[in-house]
Amino acid sequence: MAEPNTLRGRFTQVEGPLWLLVPIYLAAVAYFYLMGNQLHLGMAVVNMIILALSIDFILGFAGINSLGQAALSGAGAYMAGFLPVYFGWAEPITGLLVAGLVGAVMAYVTGIIALRGGELTVLAMTIIVAAILYEFANSYQDITGGFDGLRGIDIDRVFGLFKFDLWGRTGFVYSVCVLFVVHIALRVIVNSPFGVMMRGLRENPVRMRALGTPVFHRLLIIYAIGGFVAGIAGGLQTQTHEFVSMEVFAFHVSATALTVVIIGGLGRLYGAFIGAVIYVVFQDVFAKMAPQYWYFWLGLLLVLVALFAHGGVVSLIDKAAARIGLAGRRAR
Repeated sequence: MAEPNTLRGRFTQVEGPLWLLVPIYLAAVAYFYLMGNQLHLGMAVVNMIILALSIDFILGFAGINSLGQAALSGAGAYMAGFLPVYFGWAEPITGLLVAGLVGAVMAYVTGIIALRGGELTVLAMTIIVAAILYEFANSYQDITGGFDGLRGIDIDRVFGLFKFDLWGRTGFVYSVCVLFVVHIALRVIVNSPFGVMMRGLRENPVRMRALGTPVFHRLLIIYAIGGFVAGIAGGLQTQTHEFVSMEVFAFHVSATALTVVIIGGLGRLYGAFIGAVIYVVFQDVFAKMAPQYWYFWLGLLLVLVALFAHGGVVSLIDKAAARIGLAGRRAR
């Protein structure tokens, strides 16, 4: 009788079996060859996945509420643009790492204040930071470009060989490769002893403090890691589009990424993949059908998720996989 529970456990662990990676990235390869020169939608999906991963990492695994992830992503986005424009450094990979570091530093510095309060304090502080950066970008348009965007961004070829083209072919492959590295890195973290500690902080920080865990310091590190991933998302968007404007700090960026995580499933990194695809395709289809009403259909989708899939779409997959496992057991 223990075997069904074992099968169920395999499909409800933190990140699921490793083989689930294969169909995800095979789908990206198929999309690349099927869509030809129309890969910009795919790049938008990949960017959204990475930003959603940053939110899922801090909220789903450590319980850090944030509605200002756009501040960290936007900081990385502008740094990726400042490097070639003002510093003459256009190499993409190192530029992306610098963008991630800026996001991490921004998260660490703001987290020192934000994480000292309760959940409402964290939510308010993250929103405030994003609003301050938005106004800063608006006030110093000579530097940031304001609504018109930062001009003169010209990113070098990847490895000196692959140029970012107008159709997004290089940008899409580059984005998927970055997503793969980020995904594997976060997967390793959440399945490590550090990941167990993160879930302990989410479930019962008081008990973790009693066990000797420096709760505040650990939350700062987790928030900084999430900031690094968000900075990567922003920097990647700037590099692949060779454009950045103050809209990267807008509240709807954070709200959209959080919506993606809710749809896909909180506390499961695969949920960001599923949620991003559903959201972007949903938006693309319904915005074309009725642009003025598409938010109604999005709201209806969220209501259905809340009613029938409390853990997001991933929870439905878990249940289906567990039932298949149980059915196979009974058939023997």
